[in-house]
Amino acid sequence: MEQHGISKLDLKRRNRMQVLKILKQRGPTSRIDIAGMLELTRAAVTIITNEMIEQGVIQEIGEYKHVTEKAPRGRKKILIDINHHYKFAVGVIVEEDVVSVGLSTLAGDVLDKRNLSIKPSTDRKEIFDFIENSIREVLDDNCLEKESILGIGIGIFPTMYSRLDINAPEGVPDYNKLWAYAEKRTEIPVVFDNSVKGTAMANIDFLKSKDPNRRNIAFLQYGATIHFVVTNLNDPIVSYDNRTGFVDKIIIDPNASDRCACGRRGCVENELTPQAIIRKVGSVYSKESTPALYKITNGDKSKIRFEDIYTAYTKGDEPVNRIVDRTLELMAVLLNNLYFSTNPQKIVLHHFRFSSNQADDTFFEMLKNHVTAIGGSRVASKIEQSIIEDKHRFLSGCALVIRELFFDKGGFDKS
Repeated sequence: MEQHGISKLDLKRRNRMQVLKILKQRGPTSRIDIAGMLELTRAAVTIITNEMIEQGVIQEIGEYKHVTEKAPRGRKKILIDINHHYKFAVGVIVEEDVVSVGLSTLAGDVLDKRNLSIKPSTDRKEIFDFIENSIREVLDDNCLEKESILGIGIGIFPTMYSRLDINAPEGVPDYNKLWAYAEKRTEIPVVFDNSVKGTAMANIDFLKSKDPNRRNIAFLQYGATIHFVVTNLNDPIVSYDNRTGFVDKIIIDPNASDRCACGRRGCVENELTPQAIIRKVGSVYSKESTPALYKITNGDKSKIRFEDIYTAYTKGDEPVNRIVDRTLELMAVLLNNLYFSTNPQKIVLHHFRFSSNQADDTFFEMLKNHVTAIGGSRVASKIEQSIIEDKHRFLSGCALVIRELFFDKGGFDKS
């Protein structure tokens, strides 16, 4: 006879998953409060959590401290929390400028890292060799056996698919060949996904201050291309467009004079990307008009770098100032439109700056002022910076593997 419905194992995994998600979102919580949120009996929650404690997945951390002068009568609330050292996560990120490999706890605390700068000459073999050697070094240096590792999360920026020989028909990558190769070489479970989604999840999961009411963010990553992810109930929404780079095609200046290679006039790609800004600055470049930039580049327009533009801006090259201010204004238009079209609680900006030597705060404050002028203080108040530092970009991969192999499995061992 064909059977329908949910199995006891599936029900157990789902309940454990819900417990872990509550602890992730709220931090230390009592069994009584968990029972109320899950609409389960206290006895059921006690059975579930006691088993998880025995397995080392979660732990008791002490009594709840009442803020009132007089604590209520009855049994004291014992707080439980995730044991963030139950397993460790290895994260790998391959982006346009860097390969980042590192080790973290389940809370995203950084334990070790390795970074490789990507140059035009950096090939697929060099990238793979660096990843494999770095993973081995990280485990050896921290005296960790493979059994202590939850898994390896590998996040790949979409523009790097071709460099790594990943087929991506209609923008959807096929990781099967890489997955088989990676698991064979490491003998550790491997998870692959888009690095932009991973960094968005890291910004939700690794926040030190818990906000139980936070359910959705809009995440925007700046680079040679601009990528966008929206989350709902803290999970990335990909159903409407799995290609996170679709934001490049949004029109933000229909009166722009130049057309993009895609045929559009005034799209994000043609107005806001570093290449677009360098092209615009190059059109006004001269010894008389842009003296600071002219000096920086020794009179050679082909040597203009993105970070040079910000230096020229601070030194008062007027044509450069106009272009940068206009760029910030159009970026504010984009942020305003994304906010009202997706209705997030926060818009998180990642990698928004002119130079690796420039403090993120400088660009952020400049941009926020333009957002206030365009969309008002309400929209500006919703914008915040990514918590993921450049040197810790591998946390994107850690977030991917922790989500899939820990939270989504209810903390069940990979075996």
